[in-house]
Amino acid sequence: MAELNSFVEYFRKKYGARLQKVVVDAGFTCPNRDGSKGVGGCSFCDNNAFHPNYCTPDKPLFQQIEEGIEFHMVRYRHAQRYIAYFQPYSNTYAPIEKLRELYATVLSHPLIEGIVVGTRPDCIDEEKLDLLAGIQEGTTIGESGKKIVIVEYGIESCYNQTLKRINRGHDFECAKRAVELTAQRGLTQCAHFIFGLPGESLSMMAEEAEIINSLPLTAVKFHQLQIIRGTAMEQEFKAHRADFHEFTLDSYIDFIADFISRLRPDIYIDRFASEVPPRYLSPLQKSWGLIRYQELLAMLRQRLSNRL
Repeated sequence: MAELNSFVEYFRKKYGARLQKVVVDAGFTCPNRDGSKGVGGCSFCDNNAFHPNYCTPDKPLFQQIEEGIEFHMVRYRHAQRYIAYFQPYSNTYAPIEKLRELYATVLSHPLIEGIVVGTRPDCIDEEKLDLLAGIQEGTTIGESGKKIVIVEYGIESCYNQTLKRINRGHDFECAKRAVELTAQRGLTQCAHFIFGLPGESLSMMAEEAEIINSLPLTAVKFHQLQIIRGTAMEQEFKAHRADFHEFTLDSYIDFIADFISRLRPDIYIDRFASEVPPRYLSPLQKSWGLIRYQELLAMLRQRLSNRL
């Protein structure tokens, strides 16, 4: 039977406790937004739908951390250790000295034990990876000592035709190179993938498991496609709905259970579904209703248990 190899357990095994992510917004953008590779960003994306209200780029990073820790102390009362999560947009898309400054600022907070850096495969290079590896080893930012460093790559799909269609701005070969270079430096890394993107059949999505298995990843994060109001994806969904595989809640849980059974057993699962506030969801897509991730997790565990 396939088991849910939770990324939370990875943290507990390696660091002895759950590490709670505190999201920070450092004001980055993306190369498919600012014109260097395109405009408009990914067709599915509205970053406001994917990160908490306490982090906005007009606030100093220290203030964001303080408010984030206060938020999590109420929501997750057992949280004791924190890492700063550079989440919105592409958080290596800046000159190396700017990155060094931002990471150092966050790591100087006494309750922050490391960083998670969300970015794109085309916004990384060997110099930036060396900076992150040096932070992990305690050699590149002052006297801070060794820190936890996790790199999160938005890959979204293993298929180049899909990446082009969603205005991603890079191909899968770029993602593969980034993952391999990151692994060479011993950095923990997680990759994001979306199920339900236009043009992808159920069998195509299932076959991505073998491609993912070929990558030296520590963990993966899966999301079901959610159609967000006002995005280019919403317009495409309206015009070409037949091109989308639409998951019901039950069919998605079944799909994920099957997908996990295909994955290498050493790959950890960070998440397998996303939660977007209802006000952001397009009325064109049938909603699963107000269901929290913990409920989905219980459903998946039950589904896996039933397959004994």
